[in-house]
Amino acid sequence: MKPARRFRPPLRVRRNPAAWELQRPTWREARPALIADALKRALARPCGNWYVVGDSRALRPDRPLARTVAGREVVLWRDAGGRLVAGPGSCPHLGAPLADSPVRCGTLVCHWHGLALTGRPFAGWRPWPAHDDGVLLWVRLDGGAQDPTDRPPVPERPSPAGALTAVYTAVGACEPEDVLANRLDPWHGAWFHPYSFVDLSVVRTPDAAAASDAAVEDDAFAVDVSFKVAGRLVVPVRAVFTAPGPRTVVMRITRGEGRGSVVETHATPLGPDSLGRPRTAVVEAVVATSDRPGFAAARRAAPLLRPFVRAAAGRLWRDDLAYAERRWTLRSSGRWPG
Repeated sequence: MKPARRFRPPLRVRRNPAAWELQRPTWREARPALIADALKRALARPCGNWYVVGDSRALRPDRPLARTVAGREVVLWRDAGGRLVAGPGSCPHLGAPLADSPVRCGTLVCHWHGLALTGRPFAGWRPWPAHDDGVLLWVRLDGGAQDPTDRPPVPERPSPAGALTAVYTAVGACEPEDVLANRLDPWHGAWFHPYSFVDLSVVRTPDAAAASDAAVEDDAFAVDVSFKVAGRLVVPVRAVFTAPGPRTVVMRITRGEGRGSVVETHATPLGPDSLGRPRTAVVEAVVATSDRPGFAAARRAAPLLRPFVRAAAGRLWRDDLAYAERRWTLRSSGRWPG
């Protein structure tokens, strides 16, 4: 007979919490060169020309999903067999925006003159490689310096079927590297986001001498931190940050509540805004898991919980995108420190 599992309360009570201004300063540890080197290695990693477009759930059966990715109009829909299709978002006939056209029985029908696209090459329109990983939609845009790959570099994550998933998207006036630089600075968490993070300590940083030849999982930042729930109630965890590609940072819970859960932050370049500034979409996927018996009930309640998960991500990204935008402004004006 198996011994009964010891109950582990998910929440802890902070003892004698210090005021925000009295917490330990982290500016000496957050060395600009350390962050810059980690960013440089991330930007040099291959991505196979794949870009994250958005949330798999955002793709409706009756309408396409349209985005501008790296300056190109992209349209996505599912064909009659449910297969994801992606391609140019401009009708090859007279340039109508296919984003405004309906999908009927898996066929995208241009609303200007009725040109029907099934997902196969037709009338000058040709599809682009696309992939649905069950959480996010990807498209491959070739023509860059990298060699294309058959599949996108989807980070290792819990199976969506047994996880609680939610996707948040925001857009900022910056470049993908500004988003990655923000995520590769774990020291700012408790200072910049005191409403979400407390008692933060970076317990491991990449070894610059070895990181260039190390596997991605070894080129990592490890952080002990507590997520604030309410008042003095917190959830302490260890989180490990890695950058497997030039537009992606992954945070993985390796110890504590929700061990194995993943937060993927993907930075997708869109194109310039009306002022000529670059625009980047932050597409953040939360893939949460737990070994607690009650987690099955949480998964069943996912439609009710997702808005709260997205709201929490939105609060963080309101601040972090402001930082990324300022970083781009300083870089583009030659005023970036160092």
